[in-house]
Amino acid sequence: MRILFTGGSGKAGKHVCRYLLDQGHRVLNVDRTPCGVAGALERRADITDAGQMHDVMQNWADFDELEPGAGVPAFDAVVHFAAIPRIMVTSDTECFHTNTMGTYNVIDAALKAGIRKVIFASSETTYGICFANGERKPAYIPVDEAHPTEPEDSYAMSKVCNEATARAFQRRSGADIYGLRINNVIEPHEYATLFPGFIHDPAQRRRNIFAYIDARDLGQMVERCLRTDGLGYEVFNVSNNTNSVAAPVPELIERFYQGVPQTREMGAFETFYSNEKAKRLLGFAPQHDWRDELEG
Repeated sequence: MRILFTGGSGKAGKHVCRYLLDQGHRVLNVDRTPCGVAGALERRADITDAGQMHDVMQNWADFDELEPGAGVPAFDAVVHFAAIPRIMVTSDTECFHTNTMGTYNVIDAALKAGIRKVIFASSETTYGICFANGERKPAYIPVDEAHPTEPEDSYAMSKVCNEATARAFQRRSGADIYGLRINNVIEPHEYATLFPGFIHDPAQRRRNIFAYIDARDLGQMVERCLRTDGLGYEVFNVSNNTNSVAAPVPELIERFYQGVPQTREMGAFETFYSNEKAKRLLGFAPQHDWRDELEG
């Protein structure tokens, strides 16, 4: 597939770009800085500028595309990851403005260019737990996509707004637009540097609902979305199968989730951030467990 990828220079994006390239796709990374991933094509552009987004959606990706003399080829899909990545990076107003207007511009330009598949990065923060002022517990466990989205910070607000924007675009166009509520992204090298601390102090993971997503498995998730057509508008939690701490589920419930309703029985080390919908509708099958990575 010929894919336009925004934000491929970010922490998550560079791994997903590499994964998609390994699957044989042609990837044009659109960002303000190059991603440096071997094989990825690069275009510098600002997602908050509607004109730039319309231009890159309907332009050549590299010189070889000039050779057939048939005009500009169409992109098969857009993967939109570009954003201010969290609160306390820029001002709150800049975070909200960049993320919401950027997403509007990218989806608008994609659909007007005739692209029928858009995958965009939403966030675990939409549930209002990650950046809450004080401790906030889930309404129930495990947390699935039906859980209320009740943000109170600029980043999570922008992601909830983006989901509403994407739903509206899908309703008008009939295209496939899938949102990924991505949990805390872990790069391969971070298992050795971060997870020993999580083992000794599981409270460090409370705001992430004790979950994580391996950057390579996030690549697989995007690939599964690219390969699955006809779902219309959907949002998916994106996480690995197990919690990011050594304590079993009953111990974590006793310590952190007393009184929180539990909707079903859970496995001994099952994630509280349910990925069942992605497994059921997309065939998502995470491959990287932190225990195997540390043992390796």
